[in-house]
Amino acid sequence: MDQAAPSAEAQAQRAREFVAAFQALRSEVQKVIVGHDDVIDHVLTGLFAGGHVLLEGVPGLGKTLLIRTLAASLDLSFSRIQFTPDLMPGDIIGTNMIVEDAAGRKHFQFQRGPIFGHILLADEVNRATPKTQSALLEGMQEGSVTVSGTAHMLPAPFFVLATQNPIEMEGTYPLPEAQLDRFVFKLRVKYPALEELNEIINRTTRVREVAVDRVMTGPQVMSYRELIREVPIASHIRDLASLIVLASHPQWERAPEGTRRFVRYGSSPRGAQALVLGAKVRALTDGRYNVSLDDLRAMALPALRHRIILNFEGEAEGVDADRLIEQLVEAAESLSAAGKDAFLR
Repeated sequence: MDQAAPSAEAQAQRAREFVAAFQALRSEVQKVIVGHDDVIDHVLTGLFAGGHVLLEGVPGLGKTLLIRTLAASLDLSFSRIQFTPDLMPGDIIGTNMIVEDAAGRKHFQFQRGPIFGHILLADEVNRATPKTQSALLEGMQEGSVTVSGTAHMLPAPFFVLATQNPIEMEGTYPLPEAQLDRFVFKLRVKYPALEELNEIINRTTRVREVAVDRVMTGPQVMSYRELIREVPIASHIRDLASLIVLASHPQWERAPEGTRRFVRYGSSPRGAQALVLGAKVRALTDGRYNVSLDDLRAMALPALRHRIILNFEGEAEGVDADRLIEQLVEAAESLSAAGKDAFLR
């Protein structure tokens, strides 16, 4: 008993520290970014969940500015890559260069590319060729890159924020499913409302610069990532996360009608991992050291919208993936309410 009480108190103290740090980081970003509160929260959630985030929206909505502001709020290095059709993998990863030492001897030396930064902005990632896009895969998944058979570790934490424009598709290369699956969340950046647009005008047409303070270090981010994974999740909440992912597969015997009719491929197990990790972050930011059903519901859209591939009928009828996910979450909750024996065979 004497050992259990300090442990519980220590957990509660760490949770309070995380809430304060999360709110401080969000406040710094909101000094510059008007609106987009849900997007900001989900970007920060992706950071602490240990994943990468894809932002989709038309030009001029502040996607790049949001990422730059986040980088300015963290005591971490920042790199930006503007993806273009002529970009090569070596432009991202780096390459071996012939250099000459003081004695005149020549040898190969690895020159690091812009991927060697804590926060990497991959701007308009769908404008580069698949060969170049794939150069990000190893770094995103393994935290390292391999050049000429030698592995080079990336700095930790390593966080990729990619943007893409959904309306100018001519001359672009849509990200393949394998690479989309590496992003923990896909966020849709919407057009601002009237009040937000007025505030944007007020902030950007005056002679005034907003100073953003660095409120968090790399070791703190890594420590909070460990804390997130320690947050407990009840078995019935975990089962619901698995049910939601299973309900996205048309081959599953209990898949809802919308999934059977419009979905070609459902979410991978990474979707369930994204659901649970995102829910843990959300629970902790709310001051709770446990995951609730509402946490899973809130994470369903960003975690699954890029992991569900529509079939021809779904694309022809213009089915909205978000609406489909809402329906399969409802179906999964109904199965969960029926009891574990009703759906586990």
